[in-house]
Amino acid sequence: MKHWLEESIFYEIYPQSFCDSNCDGIGDIPGIIEKLDYIKELGCNALWLNPCYLSPFGDAGYDVADYCRVAPRYGTNDDLVRLFEEAHKRDMHVILDLVPGHTSVEHPWFKESCKAEPNQYWGRYIWSNSVWVDVADYDGIAGSLRGISSRDGSVAVNFFSNQPALNYGFAHPTEPWQSAVDSPEALGTRQAMKDAMTFWLSRGCDGFRVDMAGSLVKNDPGSKETIRLWQDIRAFLDQTYPDAVMISEWGEPDKSLMGGFHMDFLLQFGTSHYMDLFRCDHPYFSREGKGDASSFVETYKRNYQLTNQKGMMCIPSGNHDTTRIRNYLDCNELKLVYAFLLSMPGAPFLYYGDEIGMRYLKLTSVEGGYDRTGSRTPMQWNKEKNYGFSAAPAERLYTPQDPAEDAPVVSEQMEDPNSLWHEIQKLTKIRRAFPALCASGDIRFVYCEPEKYPLVYLRSADNQKILVALNPSAEGVSCPCPYEMKERIYTLGGDLRIENGILYIPGESAGFASVR
Repeated sequence: MKHWLEESIFYEIYPQSFCDSNCDGIGDIPGIIEKLDYIKELGCNALWLNPCYLSPFGDAGYDVADYCRVAPRYGTNDDLVRLFEEAHKRDMHVILDLVPGHTSVEHPWFKESCKAEPNQYWGRYIWSNSVWVDVADYDGIAGSLRGISSRDGSVAVNFFSNQPALNYGFAHPTEPWQSAVDSPEALGTRQAMKDAMTFWLSRGCDGFRVDMAGSLVKNDPGSKETIRLWQDIRAFLDQTYPDAVMISEWGEPDKSLMGGFHMDFLLQFGTSHYMDLFRCDHPYFSREGKGDASSFVETYKRNYQLTNQKGMMCIPSGNHDTTRIRNYLDCNELKLVYAFLLSMPGAPFLYYGDEIGMRYLKLTSVEGGYDRTGSRTPMQWNKEKNYGFSAAPAERLYTPQDPAEDAPVVSEQMEDPNSLWHEIQKLTKIRRAFPALCASGDIRFVYCEPEKYPLVYLRSADNQKILVALNPSAEGVSCPCPYEMKERIYTLGGDLRIENGILYIPGESAGFASVR
């Protein structure tokens, strides 16, 4: 029986910005439940929820104060369990955002670790043995805090100063205060995270997207000990919740898949060249035709080989940390983007609002968002008050909304058969109809040359072979192609054709065809 990930298409929800059911200006879990049918109609059958746990929201919920309690502004634990249940009724799955690398300074663990007298949480975080000894000069540690409590020592932070780093040990301890990866302190932290995962898996959660998955063990060149840590967690899950999915924010698929993750994200950081496609001065998917996808393809091919051709690399439309894709490409260009995203291996991820081309706004920082805040604005459902997101006064909304008269909204795009929304819906249906286009289907790149178009690749599974040809540039192009066309499956823009070993494709076009 095939795993549900094989046909999964994820929809990422930023809970505070999706749908407000109680008129307080903040999105919530009952609001998400209200929109499950909408998400399914679009063609997505899996959800990724950004952190919805108790938090002081210094970093929009990535500063967790209790891993096992839903933040009251989103609802209750019972509401989240109901979301799992309602999703499952619709043959949909839900993964939560796990933040294992750090907590909030408000977490009870951290408050206990700050006390002068030793206790069971003294080793839960990375503390030096003297306030005069810094912890920041080690691989994997972003900075430190000192003089914050009666405890003598400085404590490591992962990113913001309100996010103290949890202690999973050092691969190569060099100081007395550095724990080994198999120390009681480091293993205690690991068990605490297993307990948090078990808490939600036992209540119906289907798995986790893991924040900063490659950064847990410090001073770990090559990530060998971090890989072993995740292998241990995967072995634990296999014994207790074998169907639990793990998807990593790592950026190095060869390492994350070795660690037991099902998939790894190719994101805005790392060496994937993801940004070359959609978010740079000359994106490959712009009609100007000045982009270059060759570095992306070469890196993808290298990772594909390193992962034994599993192909489980996730390519998202965007996320809560990136400028919205609409900032670089218009809705017609985005149609070709989705023809690409929904025909590549791994699981595609759509960020809420990207399906209608929501814009990035320049806004003052909210909850530690800074320049990311403009990608976290409330969903635009219709042309009613607050675009249908909330009945609260506008000044109480999580962030301001797009003030433009032509701001895209769901209701209008659902009514327009030529909209971006309907193109995505069409592509999701095609993807599921052909096993070769799904997560584990093989991929072979047929044509991709530096600073040239088109991009052509072959997807295959069993006896099915589907050629995907993409030409975002405005000019018609051609390239060598060793296949003969059997049947056109999908056409956007103009028809591709293959004659005498040459593939021809018009400008701003995409095509899928079965071939021999």
